[in-house]
Amino acid sequence: MLIDTHAHLNAIQYQEDLEEVIERAQSEGVEIIVVVGFDRETITRAIELADTYEFIYATVGWHPVDAIDMTDEDLKWIEELCSHPKVVALGEMGLDYYWDKSPKEIQKEVFRKQIALAKKVKLPIIIHNREATADIIEILEEEKASEVGGIMHCFTGSVEVAKQCMDMNFYISFGGPVTFKNAKKPKEVATEIPLDRLLIETDCPYLTPHPFRGKRNEPSYVKYVAEQIAELKGVTFEEIAQITSDNAKRFFGIKR
Repeated sequence: MLIDTHAHLNAIQYQEDLEEVIERAQSEGVEIIVVVGFDRETITRAIELADTYEFIYATVGWHPVDAIDMTDEDLKWIEELCSHPKVVALGEMGLDYYWDKSPKEIQKEVFRKQIALAKKVKLPIIIHNREATADIIEILEEEKASEVGGIMHCFTGSVEVAKQCMDMNFYISFGGPVTFKNAKKPKEVATEIPLDRLLIETDCPYLTPHPFRGKRNEPSYVKYVAEQIAELKGVTFEEIAQITSDNAKRFFGIKR
């Protein structure tokens, strides 16, 4: 069985055929899907999906690109949702220096507030990082994020950065980019990190793995990520599926 630890089935791209997408995932052995909320609209939809489907869980957080839009009321609302029985983590949160919608200082402030909230409600965190590695590591260390731990979502950094993150009680999660032919760094990291710190995801509808790159991604494609990592580590697909599923259940506190 497989677990997609980071999916956006709450995205508009699934408006027309969500049921078929979910059925395909189940037919490919996807046991659990974690749907990630990152603003008012997507959080609301993530909760709806978790309430509707027994095997879907939700996360709630605020994306760094939209940090400028987050209010104190939004943060209070997120805190209230953390008591929902199927909310399993806070995020995605972090820093994104690629887009310039939200100033860096505002992103950092919103990131710190969410880490503090995670410590208050005792939930792990899911980190979005785009072109901001040094600042993310610094904030995670300063805010003592190791107390709750987390996931470095769709990791594309170096082996050294992965080790820094694992030292802070973080898991390293791989998505479609690890299957790309020119993805030297993700392949190196996937080869090096220990199995008990490894997770897999799709980040669907984005970052579709080979051989479907360029098309809409979906949870059933998480098997291609598992297959690539199995090949890199010289173990069977079944072993990677089992280990990453066990890791995900342990991380999210899912008992099933």
